Amino acid sequence: MEKSKVYFSKEITPESVIKIYETLGKNLNGKVAVKLHSGEKGNQNYIRPEFVKAIVEKVNGTVVECNTAYEGQRNNTEKHKQLMEEHGWTKYFDVDIMDAEGNDLVLNIPNGKVIKENYVGKNMANYDSMLVLSHFKGHPMGGYGGALKQLSIGCASSEGKSWIHSAGVTKDQTKLWDNVAEQNKFLEAMADSASSVVEYFKENIVYINVMCNMSVDCDCCAVAEDPCMKDIGILASLDPVAIDQACIDLVKNSKDEGKEHFLARVERQNGIHTIEAAAEIGVGTRDYELIDIDK
Repeated sequence: MEKSKVYFSKEITPESVIKIYETLGKNLNGKVAVKLHSGEKGNQNYIRPEFVKAIVEKVNGTVVECNTAYEGQRNNTEKHKQLMEEHGWTKYFDVDIMDAEGNDLVLNIPNGKVIKENYVGKNMANYDSMLVLSHFKGHPMGGYGGALKQLSIGCASSEGKSWIHSAGVTKDQTKLWDNVAEQNKFLEAMADSASSVVEYFKENIVYINVMCNMSVDCDCCAVAEDPCMKDIGILASLDPVAIDQACIDLVKNSKDEGKEHFLARVERQNGIHTIEAAAEIGVGTRDYELIDIDK
C-alpha cells in the first residue's frame, strides 16, 4: 500500500481549516454530514461552533451527532437537543441527532475482528458524504480520540455504543457496564465499526483533526482536565488511520513537557491498538507522508 498523504498546518484558524480542506482536492458532494463532538455539559475543551462555522458552510453541511450510552446531558434526544442549543450549534447550523427516533441503520462488517455488524443512527442513510471533523485529545477509555473514534463510537447509536463497548455482547445500556469488554477487544470493536462507516461512504469522506486544547480527557467528560500540552496544528487526509497515526507521532515528537502526561493516558489504555487493528483490516495505512502546507 502506498503512503497516504496527510496535510498539516500549524495555523489553527477557521481560514486554515478551509485552506487544508481545499488542499486535499476532494469536494464532498450531495448532502454532507459533518460529524463532530458537540461537547458534554460542563466540558471546557470542546471546539466551539464559531470555529467550524466557515468549513460547515463551505461544504453546505449538516452537523450530526448521536446519543450517548452513559449518564449525562446527551443520553437521550430531548436533553441532547437542549444541550446542542445551549452550546450554540443550532444557532448556526442544521443539527441532526441521527438516532433520535426509529430503528438503527445496521452496517455489516464481514471482516470484523470482534463484531460483524455496527448499529449507527438511522439518519446516516440521508447523507451522501461525510466530513469527519475531530478534536484530537485524550480519552479515558480509548486512550485518545481522533478520526477513528468519531467514525466508530461517534457515529454509533446509543445502542450501538453499548454494542461496541461490550464487544458485541449487548445493546442494552442498562446491562452495558456489567459487560464491558476486555480493553483490546473494545479497541478492536472500535476499529471494526469505523471500517463499516468508511465502507458506507466509500470515497465520499474527508478527515480533519484539530490538535488544540489537548487534555487527557475527552469532550464527553463533564469534568475534564485542562489541556496538558500546547496546541500543535490542523491535519487533513483521506485516510483515517494515517491521520490518527500522524497526530500520535506529532505528540511523541513534540518538545512539550506535557506530552508525557498525554502519552501516559494513551499507553495506559493501549490506545494505539485501535490504529493497529484498523490498519490490519484495511481501513487505511499507518505509513504516511506529512505535507506542511505552510511552507
